[in-house]
Amino acid sequence: MTTVAPEGPDGADSPRVRQAERADLLEIHRIEQSAFPQPWPFSALESYLGEEGFLVAEADGPEDVPSVAGYVVADTVPNHGTPLGHIKDIAVRDEYRREGVASALLERALGVLAVTGAGSVKLEVRADNHGARRLYRQFGFEHRKTIPNYYSNGENALVMVRLL
Repeated sequence: MTTVAPEGPDGADSPRVRQAERADLLEIHRIEQSAFPQPWPFSALESYLGEEGFLVAEADGPEDVPSVAGYVVADTVPNHGTPLGHIKDIAVRDEYRREGVASALLERALGVLAVTGAGSVKLEVRADNHGARRLYRQFGFEHRKTIPNYYSNGENALVMVRLL
């Protein structure tokens, strides 16, 4: 299990980030369903268990019991001899948005991908998701291309890339 110390990378209020476990899947799936109009099925999330880049951020819930505040799924694919990192999915529970959860998850995922030897990282984001696009730009991602009709509702995806 990989864990950020409770004080996290940015201070006492940063969420704890660790690898996802089977016990987290139901909460992760609920976040997925509430965050996206076309959520991944439970089985897709389950298939990433045990992967280094399947991470959750914990926050203290009611009665100081940790709960899953958000998650990220990241992995690599072969790319001409140097792995290409891919942020496949990232979401944060509504009540924890704008509290640094997505930043903590993205920072840790980029670290995991760097350790694998990935030379760069890509992700796809809905063209109208301005908040996510702003976050990704803060992490050095740049818009490289647009994929028309990427999503089943006809919405375009922006492919964003950054070097590690």
